[in-house]
Amino acid sequence: MQLRAMTWDHPRGYAGLEAASVQFEQDTGVSITWDRRSLQEFADASIEGLAATYDMIILDHPHVGLIADTHSLVALEKPEDVNGISMGGSLESYIWRDQLWAYPVDAACQMAVFRADLCQEQLPCWEAVIGASPADYRMVTPLLPVDAFDMMMTLVAGMGQEALPFSDTEFTSETAGLKALSILKALYRLGPADAVNWNPIRALEAMSTTNDFAYSPCLFGYINYARPGFKPHQLTYAELPSFAGTRRPRGILGGAGVGVSARSEAPDMAKKFAKWVTSEPVQSGIYLENEGQPAHRSTWINMRNDPLYSGFLGGAWTTMDAAWTRPRDIWFLGFVDDVCEVISDFFLKNQAEEAFLSEINGLYRKHKTKGDGQ
Repeated sequence: MQLRAMTWDHPRGYAGLEAASVQFEQDTGVSITWDRRSLQEFADASIEGLAATYDMIILDHPHVGLIADTHSLVALEKPEDVNGISMGGSLESYIWRDQLWAYPVDAACQMAVFRADLCQEQLPCWEAVIGASPADYRMVTPLLPVDAFDMMMTLVAGMGQEALPFSDTEFTSETAGLKALSILKALYRLGPADAVNWNPIRALEAMSTTNDFAYSPCLFGYINYARPGFKPHQLTYAELPSFAGTRRPRGILGGAGVGVSARSEAPDMAKKFAKWVTSEPVQSGIYLENEGQPAHRSTWINMRNDPLYSGFLGGAWTTMDAAWTRPRDIWFLGFVDDVCEVISDFFLKNQAEEAFLSEINGLYRKHKTKGDGQ
């Protein structure tokens, strides 16, 4: 028997899955072929379309609302210990309408990262970040539209406004939204002008292969860059800055889950692999050993002090454990797409925070009304 599966094109996204699939074939006789899509396609590609071709799909949790409506994936059996099995609520993020649509295979959130050989002192709060000396920190923040908007939500949640949207007419409150946008603009000015075209991978590559940058206060963490020997310069992750007077960073949850197509001709075997590859022994073993970024909570606990992985699993433990889940309603995907169309102009054209927040809230009302009417 052969299964086809789709993941995304970074060692974190495919190497651990491919290595685990070799072992799975040895154990079961079932081979799995993994195709890859770009990171942007990982966020944007239609799960319903992929489900027509693939038995299993690595996906992002904001899609679960649409998945539940289209029934493009099969509902999976919930583990008995829903609350204690994953980091940062990763498993819970795939539950929608009381059904589980994917098993968490990869856990991530926005966190800080630095070069220990270039940057000795960490920045615990956002007030310190925006007041830091550019010469001392050589800062870079990836502000590709989707990452910039995710960071805006991270900042808003860090101010205690985790229940987004804020109201039926405002995606964020005026106070939190304006403060978040002012920090984003300050970070843009502290980094390279073309950071509006950078995703986390590009920032991590620059930090790990050159001496141009020493610190990034907020990006989605990739375990690979903290491993000795992955790149010329090893990176170390740190807790996301919080706001002065608080000590609870709220990085927006990322990561990935493995779902099973409703059109698969071998759904039981696909479900067997999905459950197996997300189990603690596999996550702590062959998956982690081959560039995989684990989601299982026991793996994080058991491996966080291992020198091979501590730069990631230990460095930002509190941030990952307190990760925050963004909205997953159907209207949210289209709303994000529209915000991403205009957010670069906020930086490049130096738009006023008040005007841009008004634009965001206008887009929110448009999509929320459309979603309510579905």
